[in-house]
Formats: sequence, C-alpha cells, structure tokens
Amino acid sequence: MSHPVPIPHGLPMERDAGPFDPPREITRLREARPVSPMVFPDGHEGWLVTGYDAVRQLMADTRFSSRQDIGVLHVPYETPGMPAATEPSPQVPGLFIAMDPPDHTRLRRRLTGTFTVKRMKQLEENIVDIAERQLDELARLTPPVDLVAEFALPVPSLVICALLGVPYADRETFQVNSAKFLEKDVTLEEKMAAYGAITTYLSELATRKRAEPGEDILSDLARHDDLTIEELTGIAFLLLLAGHETTANMLALGTFALLEHPEQLAELRANPDLLPGAVEELLRYLSIADIFYRYATEDIELGGETIGTGSTVVVSLLAANRDPRRFDDPDTLDIHRTARGHLSFGHGVHQCLGQQLARIEMRAGFAGLLRRFPTLELAIPASDVKLKTDMNIYGVHELPVTWTDTAR
Repeated sequence: MSHPVPIPHGLPMERDAGPFDPPREITRLREARPVSPMVFPDGHEGWLVTGYDAVRQLMADTRFSSRQDIGVLHVPYETPGMPAATEPSPQVPGLFIAMDPPDHTRLRRRLTGTFTVKRMKQLEENIVDIAERQLDELARLTPPVDLVAEFALPVPSLVICALLGVPYADRETFQVNSAKFLEKDVTLEEKMAAYGAITTYLSELATRKRAEPGEDILSDLARHDDLTIEELTGIAFLLLLAGHETTANMLALGTFALLEHPEQLAELRANPDLLPGAVEELLRYLSIADIFYRYATEDIELGGETIGTGSTVVVSLLAANRDPRRFDDPDTLDIHRTARGHLSFGHGVHQCLGQQLARIEMRAGFAGLLRRFPTLELAIPASDVKLKTDMNIYGVHELPVTWTDTAR
C-alpha cells in the first residue's frame, strides 16, 4: 500500500503558513493520512494524529493512556541535554493530567465541585472587576506598551491567585518558573530547577493551608485528610500552571488575531453580543494548547490504521480544529461561526476542568479591551511579533500595542 506522503521524521513545528495556522506539513498530512506513522528523533516509530474524528475518538478511549510511568513516552522533537527516554518516568503525586482512571477519577472528583458553572458564574463579577482594574492600569500608561506584560498575563494570574489562595505578591516565583518549565529548548537541569522552585513554594503553601485554611480552592482541598501534601502540591502546580499560562496566551494571541482581522474586530466592537461566540471561534482557530501525548496500552484500530502496543501517539488539536471535514472553511477566522464541538479544551476524561473559568476570563478581558481601547493597534509590523514557537503552549512573547485615546 503506497502513500503519497513521506513519513515525517520528528514533529513539523515551523509556523510556515502564518502565525495562526498549523505548519504546512501538518495540514498536508491531515489531508493525506490523518493517522500517520512518525519516526521520532530517538528512532521510535510512533504516530501523529491530525484528523478531527480520529483525535476525538483517541481522546475518548482510555486505552490510549495518559500515564508516563507505565511505558516510555518518546518526545517528537530534539531537546538539548535531554537524554533519550529509555524507561518510564515516575508518577508525580497529584498530577492527575498524567493519570488514568481510577487514580485520575479520585483526584479530579475533588475538584469538580469547585469548577461548576454555577460557582464560576458567582466568580464572574470578581473576574470582570479584576479585568477592569487592570485596564485602568493600562490606560494610565503611555503607549506603546507590551499587552502581554500589562494585561494578558496579569489578569489570569490575579484570578488564579485569588482562586487558589496564592498571594499575588509571590507571582514572580511562579510566572518566571512556569515560563521556564514550558520552554522546549531548556536543559533538563533548568526545567527541573524551575519545577522544583514552584513545587517547593506550593508545598509550603499547602502545609500552611492545612494548618489554617482560608476561603480558597487550596484550603478546600487541604481539608480532605485523604490527600497528602504531595498530592495537594501536584494539584496546585497543575491548576496554577494551566490556570494562568493558557488564558494569558489566549488573551494576547487572540488580540493579535483580531487586530489582523480588522473587519471582524470592527463587527465585534459594534456588537458585543457576538463575544461569547467569538471566544469559541478564537479558541478553535488558535488552539494554543496544541500537542498532547498518549501511550497505546494495546493494539488499537484508529482511522483505518493499527496502532501497536507501546507506541507513543502525538495528537495535534490545532490540526483537528482546522479539519475541513468538520468545520467549513476552517482556516478563516469567522466570529459568526458556531464553533461548538471544537477540541481546544480536549475531550474525554481529561477535558479541561477550568474551561468555564477560561471562557469567563476571555469574555471579560476581550470585552473590556475592545470597549476601552477603540483605537488599539499593533505598534510594530505583524511579522515582527515574537511567537512562542519555543514553548509547549503557543502564544506571543510580547505584543507591543498603541492607541490614541481611551474610552470609559
């Protein structure tokens, strides 16, 4: 059986189709062979899954394991100083993103009450206040300013700190170290040092919360005696990392995308009721958390291919969300589209726990930004914007913007 597409060696990563689109090679692969063999840099013969239906099916099937302690998980790109994986990684207590049921279920169940739609609705006013206060700060500055540093990063950081009970004054510890932890090209030593700094800090915080609980998520969790301090630390690490890095990147990259689509931006300004749908479409169109891994625990049929036991399977949510078999004209940003069914929050048991929180933050952030800064524009050419192609969560490193006036 001959296939017209060559089997890729390593994951194609260059954003050669533009800052918002998947690498051209990934798009070509999806059209030709949505479940494609891939040779990893260490020689492992694994798989790359790019088609919408196949990605959705894989993420709903727990035989594709998220655990890193049962088999060797191979990395699909070169990392300096990182020895090739030859054995499984030890399981990190509390890090339920790297667990399967029933362990995953036990820890995740502790949090589902925290992130209910109802509880998030109650938080909405606080989140709007946080966004508006940050926009007040922004309006006092003389442009050009970096929207990442002055708005996109502070808003979700303030929100997750308030939710978790982490003093915002300590943000340096986790912002700098989270960024370092998510960089692709840092050595293993640097990555572990960053991880160590955050977990040491969170372990001390969890111990304090257990002794003197407050009104926050970490205190709620600390009241459960069956959770160890190590588990509390792992859960807090996951929530802190996921809770500020993802939304920060969506706010910055989403603003960049809207500025690059001025007709959509003008329409959104004129009709703020379109915002909830526009947020879903931006989530689909940008898919900032793109690459995920699974380990096949047995031979599994997927998309007409047989994935063998022990294979590392790489999933691209961005490619899936741009699949023309699922979304019409998928490479066009269209705020009128019904983007429901997008996979940006994942699918299956690991579907993002904080998705309602992220939606509320994005609605509040974009609504305020568009209302208060009617003349917002890039302060540098779009081609000069520094993209996070070196990070495990996509976005922009900086977004220099300018404006001529602000509105209330």
